[in-house]
Amino acid sequence: MSELPFKKVLIANRGEIALRVIRACHELGIKTVAVYSTADEQALHVKLANQSVCIGPAAAKDSYLNMTAIMSAATATGVDAIHPGYGFLSENASFNEICGSCGITFIGPTVRNMRMMGDKARARRAAERAGVPTIPGDSQGYLDINAALNVAIGAGFPVLLKACAGGGGRGMRIVNSEAEFRDVFPSAQREVEASFGDGHLLVEKYLPRVRHIEVQIAGDRFQNVVHLGIRDCSIQRRYQKIIEESPSIGLPEDLQEQIQAAAVKLAESVGYTNVGTVEFLADLSEKKFYFIEMNTRLQVEHPVTEMVTNFDLVREQIRLAAGFELSVSQKEIKTSGHSIEVRVNAEDPKTLMPSPGQITEYHPPGGFGVRVDSAIYTGYRVQPFYDSMIAKLIVKAHNREAAIKKALVALDEFIIDGIKTNIDLHRKILSNEKFQSGDFYTKFLDENRNLFFEG
Repeated sequence: MSELPFKKVLIANRGEIALRVIRACHELGIKTVAVYSTADEQALHVKLANQSVCIGPAAAKDSYLNMTAIMSAATATGVDAIHPGYGFLSENASFNEICGSCGITFIGPTVRNMRMMGDKARARRAAERAGVPTIPGDSQGYLDINAALNVAIGAGFPVLLKACAGGGGRGMRIVNSEAEFRDVFPSAQREVEASFGDGHLLVEKYLPRVRHIEVQIAGDRFQNVVHLGIRDCSIQRRYQKIIEESPSIGLPEDLQEQIQAAAVKLAESVGYTNVGTVEFLADLSEKKFYFIEMNTRLQVEHPVTEMVTNFDLVREQIRLAAGFELSVSQKEIKTSGHSIEVRVNAEDPKTLMPSPGQITEYHPPGGFGVRVDSAIYTGYRVQPFYDSMIAKLIVKAHNREAAIKKALVALDEFIIDGIKTNIDLHRKILSNEKFQSGDFYTKFLDENRNLFFEG
C-alpha cells in the first residue's frame, strides 16, 4: 500500500468508538487528536490520543455536536482528516461539507451520498429506482396529517410511522386505526422535530413478524462495491438493537444472496463510497425482503462482521477516504464461523433507565475468540449525559451454538461493580430456547417482556 496522505486525524467522538479509531490510526502510523467535554476529562480516549482538546461543557449539544468548536480544534491542531465515529455528527452532511471547505477530509461517504441516503424518504426513492423491493407505503415524507393518513389508508392498517431524517427509534410508532393515527401523528412529529430538526414522517405498512437484516458494504471512488456478508439485528427493545450476530440463523441461502445483491446494486446505483450499511426487513415465511434504510457511517455492530471476515473496517474507512481502491475484491472476501455481539448498557434492570455512577471494579472477560470494545476502567465515572452503552462483548466460534456458549461463559466472567447493568438480561436472552433455535423476530423481546425484564 502506498503511503497514506493523512499524518494526523481528529476523532469527533468519545467512548469505545473513539478508542477503536485511535487504535486503527496508530497502527497505520497516523497521529490522533481527541476532543472531549468537561465531563470526559478523565476519559480513556483522551489519555490514549497523541493530543486532546476540550471542546465545551458536558451537554452533547455544547461539545460533541458543536461543529464550530470541533472545527476550531481541528484547525488549531493541524489535522488532515476527521473521523466522526457513529452517532453525534457521523451522518451530518453539513458537517462533512464544512470539513471539505476547510481542506480537511471527512472519513466517510460523500456529502451527496449522505444527503441522498441519510434521509429515509430519499433513500427509499433511490431503492425504488434501483429496483430494490420496498415496504408498501409512500416514498415521500409528510408534515401534513391528512396527506399522511391517505397513505396509511392506502397501505392498510397497521402502519409504521418513522422519522425521515434520523433513526434510533425516535418518533417510531405502530398505528392500528385511523382514529389512533390522528392521535399519534402529532406527538411523533414533535419528537422527531425535537430530535433531528425535521418533522417529516414516513408512512409504511407495518410487518409484525420479520427479521432485521443488514448488509455491510464498502465502495471506492472507482465504482467498485463489495459486501461483507449479513448481520442479524432482530433482538431489539423498543426499536433499539441489543444483540447482533453474523450470519443470520434460518435465513435461506438464496434469500441471503438476493439481499446481498440488492445492497450492492443500490450502493452502485448511487455511486456510494466508503463504508455503509444497507438495512432490510426479511419475512422468512414468505421468503421476501424489503429495503428500509441505509446508514452512511460505521455501525455499532461492525465488530461481528470483522470477526467473521477477518477484515478491519475502520482501517478500510481510512484508506478509502484517502482515495485508495478497495483493498479486496468480492471473491477475496471469505466468511467463517459465527459471531455474536451483546451491548452492555449502564441501566437499571427494573426501570430500564440509565444507571450512571462510578465503577468500583471492572474485569472484562477474555480467552480465545473473545473481544471487548469498551472505554471504561476501575474508578471511571459513567456520565449521565450520553448514551448508556458502556461496552460491547463480541465472541466468535466455529458455529452459532458454540458462539452462544462462549458468550454465556464470557458474561459470567464480566465484572462491572458500582453501577447497574443489563448483563443479566443478556444471559436470559442467550439461554432462551426460542432464541437458540432461531424462532425470533424484531418484536420478540417486546412481546415476551415477562421472560426477560424485571419491571
